[in-house]
This record gives sequence, C-alpha cells and structure tokens, in this order.
Amino acid sequence: MTDTILPVSQLLDLRGKVAFVTGASANIGAGIARRLAEAGAAVAIHYRSGTERANDLAAEISKAGGRALAVQAELTKPHDVDTAVETVTALLGPIDILVNNAARQTHAPFETMELEEWRRMLADNLDGVFIVTKRVTGQMIERKSGGSVVNIASIEGLQPAPTHGHYATSKAGLIMYTRAAALQFGKHNIRVNAVSPGVIYQEGIRENWPEGVKRWMEAVPLSRMGDVSDVADAVLFLAAPASRWITGTNLVVDGGVTATPAF
Repeated sequence: MTDTILPVSQLLDLRGKVAFVTGASANIGAGIARRLAEAGAAVAIHYRSGTERANDLAAEISKAGGRALAVQAELTKPHDVDTAVETVTALLGPIDILVNNAARQTHAPFETMELEEWRRMLADNLDGVFIVTKRVTGQMIERKSGGSVVNIASIEGLQPAPTHGHYATSKAGLIMYTRAAALQFGKHNIRVNAVSPGVIYQEGIRENWPEGVKRWMEAVPLSRMGDVSDVADAVLFLAAPASRWITGTNLVVDGGVTATPAF
C-alpha cells in the first residue's frame, strides 16, 4: 500500500495539468475554467458558437499569468472532437482533466414535444459526452497517465421538473454513465465523477423566472441560489488530488434542496 497522505498545499494543486472544459464560454463553464486555471492548470476553453466570449476568457486567464486556449467543436461530430483534442494536445499538452459541461436545456411538455427535440436533447447531453470522453480517455489510456473526468449533471437527474422531462432524462442518463464509466476506466487509474447543481444564479433569472425562484427560495435550506463558484469549487475538488480515491460518485451541490421532504 502506497503512502497517499499529501500536504494540504498539494490537495488542490493542478500545476502541470491540462484541463479541457466543454461549453466553457459563459456561465458555469467559464467559472469552472477560471477556477481550474487559478489552481494552476492550463485550460482549453471549448465553445460551439460563443467565439468572442471564449477568446476573451482565454485572454483573461493568460493576462493573469495562466495558460489558456479557446477551441471550437460540435461535440456530436467525432471528427470535430478529434480535431479539437489534437489542437489542445499540440498547443497545451496531453489532457489530464476533462470537464463535460456543455449541455442543452429547453422547455417542452411531453404532450407536444416533437421527436426531433427529444433526440437533440439526448444527442447534446449524452452523445457529446460519450464521444469526447472516449477520445480523451483513449489518450489517457495510451499514455498510462490516469486522469480525471467530471460530468456536470443536474439535480433534475434525481427529481424532474415540469416541462423538463427530456432534460431530466438526459441528466439521469449522465449520472448512470458516470458510474458505468468509473467502473470501466478505474483499472486505468482514470476517475469519473459527476456534479449535480441546483438552481445557479445568473443575471436576469429573477425577472425571467420569478415563480421558479420563489419556489426555490421557499425550499432551499441554505436560503440562497447557488453561485457559479459553488459548482466550480466542487469540480476543482473532484479534479484535484484531494479526491484521489473518489470515483463513480455524484456530488450534489444544491444548498440542501434534495434533502427536503417531497410531501
């Protein structure tokens, strides 16, 4: 048995590591990229259409003394993913940390939902994760380097909300994929975990969703909406040596909402 006791100063230290964060041009993804960069990782900021925001974030991280790269890809297309991973590897180095954050979220009741919308939800939220993870872990296995994969799921993967049935289904699938991948990749020293956020504050949420915010604030034990930093810190923990013997888990970051009675 090896000695795995690390000094506190090393528990969240990502210096020398390369992280690839999907859907990182704004909101939660951008917060994750900033936090991993602050911990010392070189960060690849993936985007699908937010070119300017991704480039601005890469410049911000570089100005602060970090290393960052904006990279575009349609994650449901294997060729795009291959090109993105090759670009990251060439310019930053082999990927040690993958954060599957990119996702689709729309509102549609099952009664009127078109099959195309159902398929797009599952493709963006599950197919993309499968394709990127397969490509990145293949690189990790070939290098025999180990690594960490963190999937951004949702508390809706545990309990659905009205008109979010397709989204909730995709996130429930992602939580199970996380467990299955942890089982499969463990022998390669690749850890796979998930983070399931609750409602995270963003500009305009109170104005655009007043009834939802009201319900949330009445239910949440810790009396607030989440902040992007709450999710980013959870990802940092699961990406870092502090969680070196944790895999296959789903870390719920929701201020306690899922602990409240359902009736």
